[in-house]
Amino acid sequence: MKLIDLLQKCAYTLDSGSLDINIRDVIYDSRKVIRGCAFVALKGYNVDGHKFIPDAVERGAKALIVEDEGVAYEGVTVVRVKDARATLALMSVEFFGRPAEELTTIAVTGTKGKTTTVAMIRSILENAGIKTGTIGTLGILIGDRIYKTNNTTPESYEIQQAMRRMISEGCRAMVIEASSLGLKWHRTDGILFDYGIFTNFSSDHIGDSEHKDMAEYLASKSLLFKRCKTGIINIDDENADGVTKGHTCAIETYGYSENAELVAHGDKLIAKRGFIGVHFKTTGVKELSVDVAIPGRFSVYNALAAIAVCRHFELSDENILDGLRTVKVKGRVEVVPTPGNYTMLIDYAHNAVSMENVLSTLREYKPHRLITMFGAGGNRPKNRRFEMGEVSGKLSDLSVVTEDNSRFEDVNDIIADIKVGLDKVGGKYIVIPNRIDAIRYCIEHAEPGDIIVLAGKGHEDYQEIRGVKYHMDEREIIADILDDHSDDEDDSGNR
Repeated sequence: MKLIDLLQKCAYTLDSGSLDINIRDVIYDSRKVIRGCAFVALKGYNVDGHKFIPDAVERGAKALIVEDEGVAYEGVTVVRVKDARATLALMSVEFFGRPAEELTTIAVTGTKGKTTTVAMIRSILENAGIKTGTIGTLGILIGDRIYKTNNTTPESYEIQQAMRRMISEGCRAMVIEASSLGLKWHRTDGILFDYGIFTNFSSDHIGDSEHKDMAEYLASKSLLFKRCKTGIINIDDENADGVTKGHTCAIETYGYSENAELVAHGDKLIAKRGFIGVHFKTTGVKELSVDVAIPGRFSVYNALAAIAVCRHFELSDENILDGLRTVKVKGRVEVVPTPGNYTMLIDYAHNAVSMENVLSTLREYKPHRLITMFGAGGNRPKNRRFEMGEVSGKLSDLSVVTEDNSRFEDVNDIIADIKVGLDKVGGKYIVIPNRIDAIRYCIEHAEPGDIIVLAGKGHEDYQEIRGVKYHMDEREIIADILDDHSDDEDDSGNR
């Protein structure tokens, strides 16, 4: 593709060379440079891509997209821009043939609920036969395949590449988690989303390398509603007006408020064998009686957002109801089937705040016992361990303390720190350092009516020890343990 065509939507200055050259690829990582590509020098918080320009040229870069003046190499085109990240996004759009124009695109932003809301939307649409790709915390999901990514909202090149792959594999819709940093750092630039969703807003991501304060954090999220055709807003959130300030899209609303266009009411918790979730009804633009297969009243808001956007597609009410009744979010209060009369969940909660949210939610279901198995990451702040111990000690009937990505620390030292928090609040606990043994203990000692939470790993399929990531998927471990028990029953003559 000609460089001049890649730059057609960009503001730039040609410092040297020609724009009438063919470009084989657009690359922003100098280690991946191929001969004949354009190298885009990004300035990150810790690393400046301009430092790697000599390496990119040596590897055969044909054009350089830079922010700094004075870059010059014989036989190499140099294009200077104000913001290389924004330029990368627009170049990627052209390089992959404007894939967003061939999909119905949905972006979800908010402090909490993005991953779950994206999963709910996908579940509904696929139930209606609308193949849907997603991009977010769990990676890029197309069909049954997951492509791992480094960020919730990947770099713009990866987003455009993923959408082109989705189209080639028969997808008709794409749903993405639009993080505040993804919006701030131009990763979604060049896409006019069909729908933008706002879930909620609370304190998060404040710091030198993220947002300087809450005002900037909110302003970054509000960018979505200048880049979509229809904005779908949680009207109950106190920052709803702030996030839509200066919006250029049509606005629709959902919530418990009677002023919302889609209203929820009559919610109640549901717990039965093989299902833990919430029931509610909706009135307004859509009247439904809904069961959601994810526990907690906060699931109502996520489901409302999913209903609010999916009603715009050609699908039936039954598609919506079936999609929400069967939805699963890998590693987010994910129910794992077991033969016993108890509920086993896998959740990503790996700090005190997320653990408190999950355990407080599950306590509302009034289990016989709430058992929490967890550890804490090595080479991370010790306070996190104390706090997790306190939270589990207060909210769990039993804590099973084990390992979780101990990294370069001794797992027993980490457990000792967790015990400080448990002892402070008088929590009941047992220590089983090996995580597989800890899971086996939970299964073998489960009692009818128990809710057991395996916290910390969630969607992760590895255990990191001494710098090495070993494969470990808790779903596989549970299945193996249950198979062992089944074999034991067969060997003893019990059929």
